[in-house]
Amino acid sequence: MSAIDQYVVIGNPIAHSKSPAIHAQFAAQTQQAISYERMLAPLDDFAGAVKKFIRDGGRGANVTVPFKLEAYRYATKLTPRARAAGAVNTLKFEADHILGDNTDGVGLVRDIVYNAGIELAGRRILLLGAGGAARGVILPMLAEHPAELVIANRTAARAHELAAEFTNQSASLVASNFTELSGQFDIIINATSASLSAALPDIASTLLGRQSFVYDMMYAAQPSVFMQWAAVQGATVRDGLGMLVEQAAESFFLWRGVRPDTGLVYELLRAQLLDQQ
Repeated sequence: MSAIDQYVVIGNPIAHSKSPAIHAQFAAQTQQAISYERMLAPLDDFAGAVKKFIRDGGRGANVTVPFKLEAYRYATKLTPRARAAGAVNTLKFEADHILGDNTDGVGLVRDIVYNAGIELAGRRILLLGAGGAARGVILPMLAEHPAELVIANRTAARAHELAAEFTNQSASLVASNFTELSGQFDIIINATSASLSAALPDIASTLLGRQSFVYDMMYAAQPSVFMQWAAVQGATVRDGLGMLVEQAAESFFLWRGVRPDTGLVYELLRAQLLDQQ
């Protein structure tokens, strides 16, 4: 085994991943002797790629598209938040088991609560979308004890199916389609893929006001169309770059037992995004 602990981010494609740069910063800050690289795994042999990495001395891995479901099945032990998410983005290789975790939800919560300074407790929250991105953040958000968490989707049936999986966690969980939503929300989180195509979720502007906080899980050098729309309504807006950094920090903490300073890394990545315009 190498004297330097080996970690990777596994995906296909993977060349675009910012994870190596993020974890290099974390390692330098915390004086952890690790190596962190990208790994392009074959679409039809995720397990084989992971087994080889473990044989070569790998200690852990981040997992990105399209392998999060395969990582969930590959893990021999799951954290509660990974089990709730139904997907794994972090693997830790132990002597007698492979631990699967999902740090996306806690990354979102930490970015909103600690970085943006927005409390989730006692708030009325709208979560847009009922896919994997939404599923991964529900349990950590419920742990913050919101007054109400509404899962809304274009197709109401999907929202109800997802909410039903968490009804034993909280009585504050509600499902809806976009058109049935009413009243104003304190916090609106976009977990749909609409921003990838510069589209807007089909929700009414009356759902948010000048006291609302709007979060788009996507990130780019410029605000998404959704963020621009929300800002016009007077809402405070934030993109998902901080979530990216915070979920990475949670993985790092799981592997190394030390929590890095995320603020410095966030500012570096934001500057790099602006430089690339």
